[in-house]
Amino acid sequence: MEEERQAARRPGGRSARVRAAVHQAVTDLVAERGYGNFTVGEVAARAGVADTSVYRRWGNLEALLMDVAITWLTTQSPIPDTGSLDGDLRAYAANVARDVTGPDGPAVLRLVIALSTAGPDGLRARDAFLAERSRQLQTMLDRARDRGEDPPDVLDVLDHILAPMYIRILFGAGPLTPDYSGTLVDRLLSHK
Repeated sequence: MEEERQAARRPGGRSARVRAAVHQAVTDLVAERGYGNFTVGEVAARAGVADTSVYRRWGNLEALLMDVAITWLTTQSPIPDTGSLDGDLRAYAANVARDVTGPDGPAVLRLVIALSTAGPDGLRARDAFLAERSRQLQTMLDRARDRGEDPPDVLDVLDHILAPMYIRILFGAGPLTPDYSGTLVDRLLSHK
């Protein structure tokens, strides 16, 4: 009996497939229609699951949207460890540029911004997204400090590297090329 229960909870099983399908449906709907212009029923239909499955797992649309944003963030832009702050920042900036220009990046960024205007649940989602991004950055900066380097603080990385990239993507203000992301790192390191 216990073996049957363990088999039913296997990672990568139906639950993981449902979650991935629902997440992709949300991202696609945000990209097509924008925040607030679809229902849980439409997400479920697009994902090929029952809307009761969505409600049972996430409770409401805002909780689902928060999960999509946080999951995207934690599975994208890996924290590099090149052995130097300069190398780590360049690799990180390149990874972020790749991720936010990818198929789901602009939709997820728009989702996080829209959530921040959606009341207390939305503010919690935005704060969780920012906290996770800050945690990632702090890990990279702490490693640099442990190597004896003098890293900037998290807010400086947000201001000098991530914010300009996000603005370019959200407002179509120009491409995110490797040269551009490298220039942002140069500016940050010369600012210190």
